[in-house]
Amino acid sequence: MTKTLPALTLLAAGLAQTAGAEEINALVWCDHADPALIEPFEMATGITVNLKEYEGTAAGLAILEQSQPGDWDVMVIDGVDVGRAVDAGLLAELPADKLATADFFPELVMPEVNTRDGKTYAVTEKFGYNTIAYDKTKVDPADMEDMAKITSGKYDGRIAIYDYYMPVLGLMQVASGGKTAEMTADSLAALKAPLMALKAASKSVGDVVSSQTALATGEVDILIGGGEWLTAVLASENANLDWTIPTQGAVRWSQSLAVLAGSTKQDAALQFVNYITGPEGQARLATSSCYWGMPANKKAGDVLTADQKTILRWDNQPDYLARSQLYPVPDAALDTAMQDLWTEMLQN
Repeated sequence: MTKTLPALTLLAAGLAQTAGAEEINALVWCDHADPALIEPFEMATGITVNLKEYEGTAAGLAILEQSQPGDWDVMVIDGVDVGRAVDAGLLAELPADKLATADFFPELVMPEVNTRDGKTYAVTEKFGYNTIAYDKTKVDPADMEDMAKITSGKYDGRIAIYDYYMPVLGLMQVASGGKTAEMTADSLAALKAPLMALKAASKSVGDVVSSQTALATGEVDILIGGGEWLTAVLASENANLDWTIPTQGAVRWSQSLAVLAGSTKQDAALQFVNYITGPEGQARLATSSCYWGMPANKKAGDVLTADQKTILRWDNQPDYLARSQLYPVPDAALDTAMQDLWTEMLQN
């Protein structure tokens, strides 16, 4: 499915061959560990990228806390958590005039997330939706358009929950008719009863890999919090897997790429950022073997195949963007309350 893109074309995009064996260390999510994404950059620039995977902002920040300044050069981070990293003094300012954001979907530039006081500290690289994924041969697809029908009892024991409190609680807020931007520690109490009811109706709660496996093997028929990031990578193996945005809406995830303030290799790190957010890097990242997602850069559409764009639902994005809400951006009190509620659900 993935086009083979010649590494030499990267040089035309402004990536200069680096003399010597330079290395950068990157804290990344699993989609960046695909050799099809990393090797073309290394071949074109001579820069070796040493990767360490992590899942969840808390885990990434813990790694940084246990490291020395300069140990890490680049970091992938949830868009909603960029501000936390900026407040902690962890991120370097990026030169806005050297970023590809002019080619982005306008909604994905996200200055409210990636900038602070007029300075840019991160750049959106990929996005998608936490919504409803399902096996269309095992459920009534029409039911998947209404969150109330999914949790009505009809599908009890056939549901899995993606184990990440931020998007799932955000999705439940949307399903209740609320706005993610209006969530507070006090208002969160209203989500406790529906969350516990959902847990009681569910068979499992799992991370990315176990969620994919449960849906693909038929252990469950519906995944709350799933979306194209989960089903697209399995499309060639199981065409029965699908996803939708219910009438109530969904939450939109986005991941950002940042250079760490302690890096002593800022130029090489910026080269990596520019590759990942350029058309070819974006196309490879969008179709990573770990999980797929929409590229922030519209010009990736010139590189993706027609089949890849169909799987990503490229032409539906205006509607999906309009009907989705951003992840909650919690203050310390809300974040603690969300994690406490999630832990209570897991232990219930």
